[in-house]
Amino acid sequence: MDKLLFGDNQFFGINHMSEEKARAQSMRFQKIEAVIDVLDAAYDEGVRTFMCTTHDRIGLVADHIRANPTRYSDFVFYPCMPYAHKYANAVTEDGPLGALKRFIPNEGLFNAALRGGMSLARKDVEGVGTLLIDAEMKMFEGLNTPIIFVQNVVTDLILGLGFNEAFRIFADHIRNRYGAEPGFITMNTPRLVPVLESLGIENPIVCSNINKIGFRMSGGMEAYERTLKNHSFRAIAMSVFASGALKPDEAIEWICNQPNIESIVFGASSRGNIRNTKELVDKYWPVTQPA
Repeated sequence: MDKLLFGDNQFFGINHMSEEKARAQSMRFQKIEAVIDVLDAAYDEGVRTFMCTTHDRIGLVADHIRANPTRYSDFVFYPCMPYAHKYANAVTEDGPLGALKRFIPNEGLFNAALRGGMSLARKDVEGVGTLLIDAEMKMFEGLNTPIIFVQNVVTDLILGLGFNEAFRIFADHIRNRYGAEPGFITMNTPRLVPVLESLGIENPIVCSNINKIGFRMSGGMEAYERTLKNHSFRAIAMSVFASGALKPDEAIEWICNQPNIESIVFGASSRGNIRNTKELVDKYWPVTQPA
């Protein structure tokens, strides 16, 4: 993985500290051209990996990248699924079966529908789950997706229910169907990592909030410190600026000196902020860290 990954929260008006800023960002990025402009700025500054949800508008980004292969020759997507609001809205509008039908891939429609219907009849989570993964991945067809993540809303629900085998189902399908590595986004790394280890998912990729002040780090700072030091996994740190509570220089210096951090994912809306973050990471990332 690259040291620095570009996230998409800013494109969908997500800001955990300021509703006013979130609304302003949501208005700014209503047109896909504004999103592309920021992605171009990140790409030109050397940030080549886009860690994104499967929001319908990301499909427009994927179309743009596919249409310009020379311009984006080494552009990488890290899809994160599901985009929960999309499914919640579909269930509200169409009911459970109608929602499933909406997200069935066009190709092989009959077989997919049969598979989904039989799975629902048997309450077969594996059949329905893999069907929906395939539907989410349709927008990235032909693009580079070496790591595919399950979003924290699902990861932590599974973790809370104790249905740990679902993690194995996801990991196996991602590897076998897409030749990619599975990634897991969570709000509780100390609880998730031992579960993945118990399932034989070796050196898993785990993305979670990690920052100097413990902002939104479920389980507490001490538990995170123990997990980072004592377990074999590849950590991606998000929310490193604690939604603006930390100064960039202070935040990046701290995160770059934590053990076992492989990558940092951040969001930004301007070339200046993107450049500044990259320069800070290049400055503080120890040579002993993975490149």
